[in-house]
Amino acid sequence: MEMLTRPVSGCITIIVVAFTLLVAQGAQAERFELGASADEADAVIGCLYPMTGRSATYGRDSIVGIQIALDDLAAEAKAGLTPPKLRVIADDPRSKASYAVRLAQDFVAKDNARFFCGIVSSGVAHAVSDLARNDKIIMVGTDHASSRLSIEAGHDYYFRVTNDSWTSMAAGARYLRDLQKQTGWKRLAFVGPDYDYGHVSWTDLQLALDGLGVEYETVSALWPKLYEPDYSIYINALQSAKPDVVVTALWGGDFIAFIKQASTTRFFENIRLANFDTGANYDVMMALGDQPYPGLILSARHHNNWPETGRNKRFVAQFHDLTGRYPTYAAEGAYTGIIAIARAIEKAGGSNDSRALIKALEGLQLALPEDPPGFASYIDPDTHQIVQAQAVGTVVHNEDFPPSKLMVGNWAIYDAEDLKPSKEMVKRRRDAVAGGSEAVPPPTP
Repeated sequence: MEMLTRPVSGCITIIVVAFTLLVAQGAQAERFELGASADEADAVIGCLYPMTGRSATYGRDSIVGIQIALDDLAAEAKAGLTPPKLRVIADDPRSKASYAVRLAQDFVAKDNARFFCGIVSSGVAHAVSDLARNDKIIMVGTDHASSRLSIEAGHDYYFRVTNDSWTSMAAGARYLRDLQKQTGWKRLAFVGPDYDYGHVSWTDLQLALDGLGVEYETVSALWPKLYEPDYSIYINALQSAKPDVVVTALWGGDFIAFIKQASTTRFFENIRLANFDTGANYDVMMALGDQPYPGLILSARHHNNWPETGRNKRFVAQFHDLTGRYPTYAAEGAYTGIIAIARAIEKAGGSNDSRALIKALEGLQLALPEDPPGFASYIDPDTHQIVQAQAVGTVVHNEDFPPSKLMVGNWAIYDAEDLKPSKEMVKRRRDAVAGGSEAVPPPTP
């Protein structure tokens, strides 16, 4: 198969169409090369995103998000500014940690990469993060979300530029606290994928609820495997446990499959289902059809219809102009990763020194599409986790983003500073690992 490449001056539509055909045909997509040539590049970034299978949407949209970032940097250059010239290489880790590490090693050895970026699976991210630390390569996570990566397993070379499980669950805990005041709910259940991200999400939610003084009874915690085809046993178990609220960390096609299978039962008659990290993704909105299931509470790391700022509208329009469709949150995450690296290189004066670049990333402010008016995201110098606001809501009719006929609305907005993990909590979790105990379960490969 011919390798697909795309210089800044080319047409990404060709890549998007070709990539879509590869996915539809079940083929293994080759790697993508975008941006500056090897001779012209000021820095090479090696990215890992799924290109095939159930989570291929995340890779597809991430490639477009990266291109939008490169186009924005090219526009700055035309306007007389001097952004760095970036070469971005993306390949598919196939959700396998060992294969991802091999690809990342090749990025360094064969392509002279100075940065890693991307990665959807938290289990895969742990393995690549360890490589980044050992080889002193800066890694900028744009999708995976286990808070363990920046808290217990955090190190100088790891940064993350999208909401992690702590941020999302801290927002979710506040929403549940307020919902409890309105409805008096008490019985809580959780269902999440049986690997690092799922387990850490449940731990983060419990810590956040306890920190707010919310009183509740845990009636069930269930752990289907990633990419589980049949959720009937879990749906039946949840119905038998009779929770008032089920919180889930299922994502992508798994979450969609769970909802569709639950809708064939009486699940939604008496249970509210909440997904505070990935549930409001655009692919979910499309999958819901034209009738919102009752009781859904959703959020995501980026929304096409929130905030209603010119900056966010422009990003969504750029994506739509390039592809003819609307983005999932993966696009804005990948966009942020490339912009963060560019701004760090600028802030470091174009230096190749890793220490200078780490210092530039720590505390770096970024005005992003998902930022509400008056706030700019920034990277916490202690955890290297980006600090961002979050909006949680319910499903409403909205046909502004076809073919979806539903979007999230009735927003509850939570300030970024309120969602940061406290220094005390971070220290406690790090000390637990240093003392030989695990604050949360170890990652599953």
